[in-house]
Amino acid sequence: MRTFSAPPRAEGAGPFVTRLTWQPPGGGTAVWESRLARRRGLITVHPPGATAGRRARADETAVARLRRLNAIAATAFVLGGALFAAGAAVAQLGSGDATTCASIYFVGGLCFNTGGYVSLLQVINAPRHVPGGAGALVTQRWRWWSYEPARADWVSTFVLFAGTLVFAVNLLDSFLQGLTVQQINRLIWAPDVIGCVLFLISGHLALVEICHGRPRLLPRDLGWWIVAVNQLGSVLFMVAAIATYSRPTTGDLVNADIANWGTLTGALCFLIGGLLQLFERP
Repeated sequence: MRTFSAPPRAEGAGPFVTRLTWQPPGGGTAVWESRLARRRGLITVHPPGATAGRRARADETAVARLRRLNAIAATAFVLGGALFAAGAAVAQLGSGDATTCASIYFVGGLCFNTGGYVSLLQVINAPRHVPGGAGALVTQRWRWWSYEPARADWVSTFVLFAGTLVFAVNLLDSFLQGLTVQQINRLIWAPDVIGCVLFLISGHLALVEICHGRPRLLPRDLGWWIVAVNQLGSVLFMVAAIATYSRPTTGDLVNADIANWGTLTGALCFLIGGLLQLFERP
């Protein structure tokens, strides 16, 4: 009698598939998880009759690539978080002028730009699964760019990178002198808020990816902690951005203390997230 394998089981949210389970031709089951594959180069395989699964690793080319990209991205976020925290501390303590603070933020922003783009490269060049295949990850040729809007990890990292670029506009405009209150809100405050919104969207998609659907608590998962800490940092950045709005009548900030402390604590969250990311490697 001819037997038929069960259809693949897809999990995720909306159009995004973040976990896929299928039966390989030789029997058993194979489980691909988006973050596990792109961060650690692993796929889970359950041989026929086995009670526990084993992790199959991608080839050495992919593993070395993932380690290198992860180290660069994590280091960039650590440096960016440290510099943003330093800039906020200088602003709060009044130990430097506006140009000094803007310079520190700008260098930190370059680090965030680097971390955002390298995170996108990590998604683009991650080893791929073959649905219905034998349960192995395939290494593809190196690429500097791709367009994959059906993937939650690609959209999340692309939006993150876009957010860092919008922040760059905000940081560059902060060097301008002699602006009116309306120009400050349009050229500096608006890009800041837009960048924060993009960071929040990116963080939500990262939670969807690692939770395979609705965000939930996964305290034993290192990747979940990285995403959660970074999302907290994005929330604090948004609070700080709202507090930097200049009142049209007086030109005063809504609350300078909240702006500085929100930036400092949010930056520390990204620093911690970067440190944790150093351990999420193949």
